[in-house]
Amino acid sequence: MLLEQVKEKVLHYVDAQFPILYLNTFEETKADEIIKKSAYGREILEWNASRGFVDFRTKLPLLEGMDRLEVTLSFLNNNDELRGKILVIKDVHHFIDNPYVISMLKDISLRIHNGLETIIFLVSPVLKIPIELEKYTTIIEIDYTGEKEIKSLIKQFIEANELPDISDSLLEEFTTAFKGLTEYEIINILSLAYSKDGNLNRKDLEIVYEQKFQMIKKSGILEMIPLKESFDEIGGLDNLKKWLSNKSIVFKNMNKAIEYGVDIPKGVLVVGMPGCGKSLNAKATAHLFGIPLLRLDMGRLMGKYVGESEANMRKAIKLAEAISPCVLWIDELEKAFAGIGNSGNTEVASRLFGHFLTWMQEKQSPTFVVATANDISNLPPELLRKGRFDEIFYVDLPTEDERKKIFEIHIGKRRKEDLEKIDVAKLSKKTDGYSGADIEGVVKESIEKAFVAGKEYVTTEDILTVIENTRPLSELLKDKIKLLAEIYKNNHFKPASEK
Repeated sequence: MLLEQVKEKVLHYVDAQFPILYLNTFEETKADEIIKKSAYGREILEWNASRGFVDFRTKLPLLEGMDRLEVTLSFLNNNDELRGKILVIKDVHHFIDNPYVISMLKDISLRIHNGLETIIFLVSPVLKIPIELEKYTTIIEIDYTGEKEIKSLIKQFIEANELPDISDSLLEEFTTAFKGLTEYEIINILSLAYSKDGNLNRKDLEIVYEQKFQMIKKSGILEMIPLKESFDEIGGLDNLKKWLSNKSIVFKNMNKAIEYGVDIPKGVLVVGMPGCGKSLNAKATAHLFGIPLLRLDMGRLMGKYVGESEANMRKAIKLAEAISPCVLWIDELEKAFAGIGNSGNTEVASRLFGHFLTWMQEKQSPTFVVATANDISNLPPELLRKGRFDEIFYVDLPTEDERKKIFEIHIGKRRKEDLEKIDVAKLSKKTDGYSGADIEGVVKESIEKAFVAGKEYVTTEDILTVIENTRPLSELLKDKIKLLAEIYKNNHFKPASEK
């Protein structure tokens, strides 16, 4: 939501006498700007941990002995000091679990409901709402700085420091690179670039990318994965590769595609046997598209407070969209959403699932989702409906030709000079039922044994010996794999490989 839209929304809530407005943002400057506009000339009081009870505009102390939030709230409530005023509480997440604070905020909210003319703004980058305050609190999220604002910031910085104008193409590159950063971070990076060589040039984009990496790392929810793997390292999955190659053309020519009438690609769900290249495919997709790869760990979303898990989901999605175009990889999707709708404590998972579904259905950002799952038998059927993902592919155990390619890839990576002497066709025939991960394990073990034995090169017989002593996944999980194969067949998922 744009800043102007947020301001209008807050004004409506203030007019309607909503008791508590929770501004979930890192940017206090923007929050202060919004609060000032919504005050209609009323006096604004502030409490923050560093200064205690202060005047909002001057930040000067109003009363001594008000360094504790519960004491301040008690004084204001008992002495009717809030009437006709606005109260702002900064970094409230540190204090909101205090039972006295909860009780006071609830009492003030009830008084507002009964006619007290005041409103409370809670400002914090962390969303934490106790269940007692849930129905009195309205969450307002201030999005990351938009493209228009970023361009304006860059131009203002150039003008203020009397720098030479930059080309329109470089301005676009900086604008795209700065997406996802706060106004404070953008100004700091521009200042750092200026201090290095007294100018802004393309080399300074490296500083931006490093800051983005730091931002993702600090979020604790998303992880930025280095782009090392390509489709050359994946044996088989030709149908999936071809489909993704077509999507990459759309992504690399997004504006032209949209003008032509092409919808922005949503993403793909890749299901199937473990160890058959699903995760590797996600990494290779980002490499093919030439955009960053972000991994979402669903386990990190869970929080102990009401609304915290959903807030983490919104934060992750907002961050991915702010950094877009990017690939958002959600690994082992079934671990997050399996069992929804069954008996048990699945309320939080259900809300997360609902939020994820809505986003997948409605998203317009160039955030390409690659979700992977081993077992979809317990996944909600709504997830598999058309419109969520562009396509669902099923990855089976590799065919004989695919196993041959996988052997060539893994031997070639480690012992390229031995590849011509090794009969990969024979190895492929001997490994029916092996996954890609099984084959990689066989190759690694064979090379290690040959090295330990002091052999000059690795032979076909060395690898066959390891194969004879290996139990593949299809043998260890025979019944489970048979059941999954039946489920995928009945759902008519598109095969990732050409049979």
